[in-house]
Amino acid sequence: MKLKLNPYFCGLAICSLLLAGCENLDRSRDTANPNVAGKTLALQVCATCHGVDGNSVSPFFPKLAGQQPDYLVDQIKNFRSHQRSDAVGVQHMWGLAKNLTDAQIKEIADYYASQTSERNHVRTNPEEMAQGKAIYDKGLLDKGTPPCIACHGPNGQGMGAFPRLANQHADYIIKQLQVFQDTDDRPGTPMKQVSHPLTSDEMKAVAMYLESFPIEAKSN
Repeated sequence: MKLKLNPYFCGLAICSLLLAGCENLDRSRDTANPNVAGKTLALQVCATCHGVDGNSVSPFFPKLAGQQPDYLVDQIKNFRSHQRSDAVGVQHMWGLAKNLTDAQIKEIADYYASQTSERNHVRTNPEEMAQGKAIYDKGLLDKGTPPCIACHGPNGQGMGAFPRLANQHADYIIKQLQVFQDTDDRPGTPMKQVSHPLTSDEMKAVAMYLESFPIEAKSN
């Protein structure tokens, strides 16, 4: 028995197969596709944790809005090459970054750098804020800790490979200081030596100061 194929249904089948192979690149979440723009990945993938505009809600995830693009490029590449091995980075970023191209990484960094960082509305302790400001502006010379302002700028805006800290979540800053101080999961950074003498109270003070950085000092 010879089967006759209906050309209409054959045409539909072929179209369906072709469409299945196509992808809406403007809404793609495929981090393994080099044709997806970095900005698209920022909006469709990164935004899940870091927010559409880079102002993450949860302190578990850092704010990326207004961040230095060179810093973001360096960090994403470090995740991609597994040089940055802190536990949260391994869990969330190794897989996401492993297939990103240099061009996509730069586009992601440029997108978030162009966003405006928003100041958190938190209750502050005047004494703690004063202590944090003193550490940021003058360091702790008796302990050999240099002023944060030297690398991160007078407005906390960062410079090149040194990240923006102004308005960052205090909990995230504290967590990173602890990583620098206690582990080798963030190699190749002077922060291990800088953070080594800091007490928990000093970490908290400078982190709270940075999270509540004066709004008039914001710089993107």
